[in-house]
This record gives sequence, structure tokens and C-alpha cells, in this order.
Amino acid sequence: MKQTLLQEKYPVYVAEIPKSETRYTTVDEVVAYFQQKIAENPKVKFIGVFDHHAHTTAIGGTIAADIRAAAEVIFCFGIALPNPLVLAVRPRSIGIADMGDKFVVTFLEAPMAPANEAMEAWTKGLRDAA
Repeated sequence: MKQTLLQEKYPVYVAEIPKSETRYTTVDEVVAYFQQKIAENPKVKFIGVFDHHAHTTAIGGTIAADIRAAAEVIFCFGIALPNPLVLAVRPRSIGIADMGDKFVVTFLEAPMAPANEAMEAWTKGLRDAA
């Protein structure tokens, strides 16, 4: 897993997971894996799944040719609400793109370490599921 800056300002975690290193073969299976991880944590609330590929296709948007499927799992750690500004960085999402021979899993860095640690562990766990 690596960290990068998207558009020189958004801190993003990125994991490229070859399909040969995981038992999952589709974005839907990876989505279900993350839903299970969210359900296992009593401090995290599942919100929904957004099929980004279907949406972008439906509106005639542009999709990179090598992206075969793409979805976001949306959820919230929300263990504190210290001020209204934190609402700007919630809820969280994890993006999953099927690139043919690999999945690219991404998420924006959260303002609290426990959320980042959980999302990183969940993502790394995709390889353990081989």
C-alpha cells in the first residue's frame, strides 16, 4: 500500500492487488468483503454502495479503457462529533476498480488514525484471502 497526493492536494492510500494474490475475482466480491469488515466493527456504520462505473456509463461520461468495473463502499466511523467541520470529511469511502488482472483499491486519508489503520488493514486483508 502506498500513499500519494491526488491532484497535488488529496492524500490518498492506493493498493494494487493482483487477482493472482486474492481469492476475489469481481468488484462485487470485493465490495462484499469490505461490507463484512464494516459489519464486524461495532463503531463503523455501513451506508451503501455506489456503482460508479454504471453511473458514469449511464450519463455518457468518460471511463478509462482499462477500468472494467468500479464501485465505492460508503461508511462512517463517526466515533466523535467534536464540531461541525468534521462533517466535511465524513462519511468515508473505499473505491475498488477492476483493471482486468488486478484491483486498485483507494481511499482518502481520514483525519483520525484509527480509521486509517482499519481501512489499511482491511485492504491488506484482501491478499490474505488468497
